[in-house]
Amino acid sequence: MSDLNVDPGADNPEVTEGGELQDGAKDTRLPFEELARSTHTANVLDPTAEPVLEVDNLKMYFPLKSGGLFRRTVGHVQAVDGVSFQVPKGGALGLVGESGCGKSTTGRLITRLYKPTAGALRFGGIDMATVSNKEMKPLRREVQMIFQDPYTSLNPRQNVGAIVGAPLAVHKVVPKDKILGRVQELLEVVGLNPEHYNRYPNEFSGGQRQRIGIARALTLNPKLLVADEPVSALDVSIQAQVINLLQDLQREFDIAFLFIAHDLAVVRHFCPEVAVMYLGKIVEIADRESIYSHAHHPYTQALLSAVPDIKQATLGGRRERIRLEGDVPSPINPPSGCHFRTRCPLAQEICARVEPPLLQIGPRHKVACHFAGELGHHPAEPVTAPLLGVDRQGSPVGGATVGTVPTGPGYDDTWYDVKSKQMVSA
Repeated sequence: MSDLNVDPGADNPEVTEGGELQDGAKDTRLPFEELARSTHTANVLDPTAEPVLEVDNLKMYFPLKSGGLFRRTVGHVQAVDGVSFQVPKGGALGLVGESGCGKSTTGRLITRLYKPTAGALRFGGIDMATVSNKEMKPLRREVQMIFQDPYTSLNPRQNVGAIVGAPLAVHKVVPKDKILGRVQELLEVVGLNPEHYNRYPNEFSGGQRQRIGIARALTLNPKLLVADEPVSALDVSIQAQVINLLQDLQREFDIAFLFIAHDLAVVRHFCPEVAVMYLGKIVEIADRESIYSHAHHPYTQALLSAVPDIKQATLGGRRERIRLEGDVPSPINPPSGCHFRTRCPLAQEICARVEPPLLQIGPRHKVACHFAGELGHHPAEPVTAPLLGVDRQGSPVGGATVGTVPTGPGYDDTWYDVKSKQMVSA
């Protein structure tokens, strides 16, 4: 891991020790893709890997209370509304979407920082959604989390040694006299000076604080790591170093990742599979190639159109930006039918009347859209109508045969071909 412990400012005097660009300095550094690929190739999907985690119809509704002496529940914030997916053993699933779509809440549910309203979290044959806090304690060694905010996730009254060593002391993994040595090893692994264990969080930069959070999450050698925006607070060069570090740790210790992020370039490099969330629901989930080259949901296509493409800019063929109109609806009162319909350029009456199922349309590709299709090739008729037994307006058709649409996590050997509107198999 020698390439991970490089001083970010060694070849660029305009970069500080923490990896940040100095005020007024010109950013001449390479983009993330080139920095990451210079030492590590992108993670590869293993389609035969068994799932380490299965999330089935997961929901989290936060109650809204009225004011006054007698506080009554007057509504719910539907933060996560029926999410299903699998995280393969030793693999990585990326979870992307706009702010407020429920990504971080999903991560906190998986680590049981929140108790789900409904649904299942199957890990190692145990449903973590139903176990008590006492029964959950041994499972916390297996499922850890890197938090998004490096400023609020670290206790300012504790030094780094106490912060990183706390999981070791709580779970009694190593003797007390060995904790300091283990802490120093972890600090060195994440690229920090091991002699700084007695410093406090306020003495570190934002990027360095996030490395402390990563070290803390790795102390118990977890099988599943929920990484909530782990590199969003870091400079691009430090992002590449940390992502390469996580790749090394993943391969060495067979750690699975649920990787929550906004940066689609980082997700593309680290995650062989990607799930796209909108307003508490997954609207598309597929392998890397299907998502980035053959996206079928208009929301996914809009997200990808906003990603700067350096190669296209150089060649002069910059793709057209898809601009969504309107604001994201409130999760307190989401739209009927398809949650995305109020901003979707393809929306028709069926979208308001019938919620589209998360339909498998390829070997490892699911999409929740009545008019699913590649950009510029969306069908005029709803592809889901024959399966749901409705017409193009969403009204039930008398005598129509309603198909069975699997709703659980994972993929089947057969799927629905949106062009021929028939079930096919490999």
